[in-house]
Amino acid sequence: MTAAGTPARTWFVTGGTPGGFGMAYADAALAAGDRVALTARRPAELREWAAPHGDRVLVLPLDVTDGGQVRRAVAEAEGRFGGIDVLVNNAGRGWYGSVEGMDEEAVRRVFELNFFSVLAVTRAVLPGMRSRRRGWIVTMSSVAGLVGTAGFGFYTAAKYAVEGLTEVLRREVVPLGIKVITVEPGAFRTRAYAGFAGEPIEEDIPDYRPMLESVRAAMIGEDGRQAGDPVRGARAVVAAIGRDDPPRRIVLGGAGYDAVTGHLEAVLAELRAQEAVARGADFPEPTAGGDAPA
Repeated sequence: MTAAGTPARTWFVTGGTPGGFGMAYADAALAAGDRVALTARRPAELREWAAPHGDRVLVLPLDVTDGGQVRRAVAEAEGRFGGIDVLVNNAGRGWYGSVEGMDEEAVRRVFELNFFSVLAVTRAVLPGMRSRRRGWIVTMSSVAGLVGTAGFGFYTAAKYAVEGLTEVLRREVVPLGIKVITVEPGAFRTRAYAGFAGEPIEEDIPDYRPMLESVRAAMIGEDGRQAGDPVRGARAVVAAIGRDDPPRRIVLGGAGYDAVTGHLEAVLAELRAQEAVARGADFPEPTAGGDAPA
């Protein structure tokens, strides 16, 4: 039981990189009195963090792009704790590149990690949640899943796919007692930008090089200076899923909020300006005499 007298929940969190959102979610869950299965490609990095929490924490090795490993990790967590109450799909990362010039193999890696792994982990966890008729699925999307970002076309596309997937999943599982929330963070002070310095521009189309150089320089320059605090962000999501009226999505970060609201307001204004065009594509309404006008 938690300090509030409610039953302790079990969290399954992917992408447990120190200093990132995964660990921030794990810390927030533990602070609430819950248990956590935290996964990582390099679990040895989490050993020191996990030690003080004893049997409330299970650290599991997991490459989320390996379907067999996903199923084994979920089964081990369920066997240890008796079930998974909250899934946090957190693992992922972005690669920059132009839509025309990015290497096809890299494009497929973007989707494997940022979309297909989310699908694999979610499918592995859902049977247990369905059998218990309860559960939460928290999926980390991105502001890029709502607002396209130049230089990150395929990351944007993968996150748009995540947005569509979770929108439909939410409708399918709510009658089964399972709830879904999509989280769209902006720029947060995690390790997400740290790798850009070691990733040179490899595309060979000169027309896109200035754009790519600008994107890379911006990511390197912002590393360690991002306004978003992953600890505060994770706590906000944990609080949101504890509400009686939880939101379907939550944007994290002031700059991200401004970008999303500005984009959606512009989209809505353009849609309304084209309302006559949209409605004019329907078959004409029949006249009072039963015949459609010519």
